[in-house]
Amino acid sequence: MPSKQYRVDRLAQEIQRDVDEILLKRVRDPRVQDVTITGVDVTGDLQQATIYYSILSDLASDAEKAQAGLDKATGLIRSELGARLNIFKTPEIKFVRDPSVAYGSRIDQLINDLHKKEN
Repeated sequence: MPSKQYRVDRLAQEIQRDVDEILLKRVRDPRVQDVTITGVDVTGDLQQATIYYSILSDLASDAEKAQAGLDKATGLIRSELGARLNIFKTPEIKFVRDPSVAYGSRIDQLINDLHKKEN
């Protein structure tokens, strides 16, 4: 019998794949068109899922628009997940911007700035 952690991880992968597809094919909101799902954390009781995303833009206004678009689409996304996932109760979902992507971009920028100063 698979371990509980295996089940949690498998569900997180399914949610990530499905939400990506739902955003691409079902959500018509232009605010979420550049959103990429980067990961999902599911609680051990499978009741809540935190969905991490990134956007290409560094502008705060774009980040706010993307978050607003995702918040507005949460009900649709959750009901679509309910139809796709083979579990008793669909987890509550929450979208959070992935800080690691912005951090990585900042590191790249600092390295590029250093190289420019050397030349």
